[in-house]
Amino acid sequence: MDYSKIDAYVLQLVEQSTPERTAWNMEKIREGKKASWNYIDGCMLTALMEMSRITGDDRYADFAGKVADHFLEPDGSIRTFKPDDHNLDDINEGRVLFALYDRTGDEKYRRAADWLAARVADQPRTAEGNFWHKAIYPNQVWLDGLYMAQPFRALYEKYFGAGDYSDIVRQIRTVRERMRSEEKGLYYHGYDASRTAFWADPVTGCSKNFWLRSLGWFAVALADLLEILPAGAERDELAEIFRDLMASIDQYADGQTGLYWQVPDQPGREGNYLETSGSAMMAYAMLKGARLGMLDKEYAAKGHRTFDGIMEKYLTFTPEGLDLGGICLVAGLGPETNRRRDGSYEYYISEPVVANDAKGVAPFVLAYTEVKRLTA
Repeated sequence: MDYSKIDAYVLQLVEQSTPERTAWNMEKIREGKKASWNYIDGCMLTALMEMSRITGDDRYADFAGKVADHFLEPDGSIRTFKPDDHNLDDINEGRVLFALYDRTGDEKYRRAADWLAARVADQPRTAEGNFWHKAIYPNQVWLDGLYMAQPFRALYEKYFGAGDYSDIVRQIRTVRERMRSEEKGLYYHGYDASRTAFWADPVTGCSKNFWLRSLGWFAVALADLLEILPAGAERDELAEIFRDLMASIDQYADGQTGLYWQVPDQPGREGNYLETSGSAMMAYAMLKGARLGMLDKEYAAKGHRTFDGIMEKYLTFTPEGLDLGGICLVAGLGPETNRRRDGSYEYYISEPVVANDAKGVAPFVLAYTEVKRLTA
């Protein structure tokens, strides 16, 4: 497999971007929205920092720093961030602050991390102690939110806190207890602790189906947390949850490509399709998990196969360079005013499929950095 064009593809995206308009944020481009501090750019900045780390090329990290600096105020507050939204998605971009602090030693990144950590501390919780996904989703826990908030919290504890990871592990433990299907070993996209949301099962509180990218968010959150947490009982508990999830999802890999389906447990059903972002997340999680010794070595080969399958199926040459297709633009549950987002099979296959969006590009690039480590 020829990987020589991937570095150029990522640099092409960087060169086409400014802090006010990033080439990989298809939601903002399609909707004509102004730049903001957001999880989509956050995913890509994390990937760019890893590209700099693995290649030694400062251009990736320089741009990530330029984007972050665009939003940071001298007191550590973040422009465009709306605390009253209590939106876990908006915590994710804060992960880059620790990498930039490592790189520069600049205290402005610590001030911003302190400010974001204070916002997380104000996040509403369910009666069981888990964060609400957003203020507009009361009592709801989404798998997405585990990736958006928990690695940031773990990094903050590691760098500037007391090293207390107990609440992070407790929230993940509750997700396993409430959102995992005993039959399939997969996790439902959402859980309403109040059991009142229109999409929620009135008995379990869970949504109707499994969604690949939400499972991917969870898998990547676990892989990243396993790298951050120190050895001990808490890390061991997360490792067991991670191994179980990886073994469960592996059963649903497409035999020909190694990719996974948008609704993963219903392969080949009419309208279902092999989706890039969630597949890239699984590839990254498997590759990283094997590298960290949390998964058997065979998972490195499985993740590598999925990565190569994405390249073969969805990475195409164009006159302008390369395009990465097959990316579900967005999917969610509700709110009450948007009942189309009901967690049904028909809903998940109805959302737009796009190219070059960071929700697919970033995990693809992260998986690529793991492939480079594997083949170095």
